[in-house]
Amino acid sequence: MSELAKLLVASNNLGKLREYASLLSGLPFELTTLAGEGITDEIEETGSSMEQNAIQKATAYATLSGLITLADDSGLEVDALNGEPGSLSRRYAGENVSDMERIDYLLAKLDGVPWEARGARFRCVIAIATPEGVVETCQGVCEGIVALDAKGEGGFGYDPIFYLPELDKRMAELTLEEKNRISHRARAAQKARPILELLGERKRYD
Repeated sequence: MSELAKLLVASNNLGKLREYASLLSGLPFELTTLAGEGITDEIEETGSSMEQNAIQKATAYATLSGLITLADDSGLEVDALNGEPGSLSRRYAGENVSDMERIDYLLAKLDGVPWEARGARFRCVIAIATPEGVVETCQGVCEGIVALDAKGEGGFGYDPIFYLPELDKRMAELTLEEKNRISHRARAAQKARPILELLGERKRYD
């Protein structure tokens, strides 16, 4: 029997990589990263949806690396903004801005919007691609409310303003273990696990 195959988690976001290291533990793969594989190419997200962006990244990095690759695209969909920022979440306030600048920009957009109209959800789409061109996708959603201000030191992105009514906490106030039980990424990863288990077992017996 051969050693474990590598699974490339195609992200440079350290917070996201930390979450995936936990979410994908126990799979028949050795997890690796873009930095770990010496890949510095940046794949531009030109899709009009999270699914298109995730597929674009997964297939491009699978081709570059020769490895089975997992990539995701995720974002915050705010009802009062007709689903914005959505797939533009990272670039909503412009390029090369901090998480806090993105948060401030979003909160300014929602200035005056009452609590009961601030419903939102985090959505994550995972794409898994093989170097041979096979692609599978799955997604997860976490419902919540955009709070009036930022709170909490954990997580990243919009986590400090994403309020979870059932826990009476912001996403940024959760421990990694708590977040990995209920987050959009956790729910997408749970659906991805059977796909990866099958791919990993096949690789081991090739």
